[in-house]
Amino acid sequence: MHVLIIGCGYLGRRAAQLWTEAGSSVTALTRSADNATELRTRGVTPVMGDVMDRKSLTALPSADVLLYAVGHDRTAENSKRDVYVDGLRIVLNEITPRTRRLIYISSVSVYGQSDGTWVDESSPCEPTSEGGRICLDAEAVFRNQTAESHPGRSHILRLAGIYGPGRLIARTEQLRNRQPLSGDPEAWLNLIHVEDAARCAVACASAATAANLYVVSDDRPVTRREFYSAVCRLIGAPPPEFDPEAQGRQRSSGLNKRCCSTRMKSDLLPELNYPEISHGLSHAIAGQSTR
Repeated sequence: MHVLIIGCGYLGRRAAQLWTEAGSSVTALTRSADNATELRTRGVTPVMGDVMDRKSLTALPSADVLLYAVGHDRTAENSKRDVYVDGLRIVLNEITPRTRRLIYISSVSVYGQSDGTWVDESSPCEPTSEGGRICLDAEAVFRNQTAESHPGRSHILRLAGIYGPGRLIARTEQLRNRQPLSGDPEAWLNLIHVEDAARCAVACASAATAANLYVVSDDRPVTRREFYSAVCRLIGAPPPEFDPEAQGRQRSSGLNKRCCSTRMKSDLLPELNYPEISHGLSHAIAGQSTR
């Protein structure tokens, strides 16, 4: 199988590793010569280009699977909306006719529920954050450009917050220094370990049949207080402190729902390596210097 990854970053590189270990060939788009060098060391064939530059995409090969997992580089000149919506449209216009199956990485930020209710693939999407609105608009682009051409072979994975090695460095320093955290400590967090997120994408790519939409989250949502208390115990820091002035703003931003991933577990990944933070946080902390 030949896999093309657009956005071979924190998640994409782990998915690439799984595919190469399974004997698939992997090509990845990158804007950086340094990244291209690193990708080669991982057994990935790099192609230099930019999602905002269609001419640079003509060198992309045909593929059995496209994994689109582009994040926003805050140092880039293009806005998040430009990259997520317009960049996706540009890539799909170029590569869709040459790809058999397409997987788009979205986010549970498309759900605006903030009262602690459970959400799944059937729940209404009324995002209250700009990031959520951008993700929902990008999903619409993906559906409009793939639904008819790739029936049953175009899939959206709405990921909960990804954690894992290298993702907690700033937070652990903040906690060690007893700096207050913003947000409501009793609001719910939905998480997925990066290795399980990568395994889900790989499973979706090879599934004989798969739905067009999945919520990808671990087995147990946790409150912010529980999550950061667990981090503090692992790093030997005092219990977390929260800024009461920021709690009201956090409650109204759509970050207090609970995500149900029953469909994902039924169709793609019955067993997670890290089903809840009691399994995954120690691994993340131990390897936090790893990128």
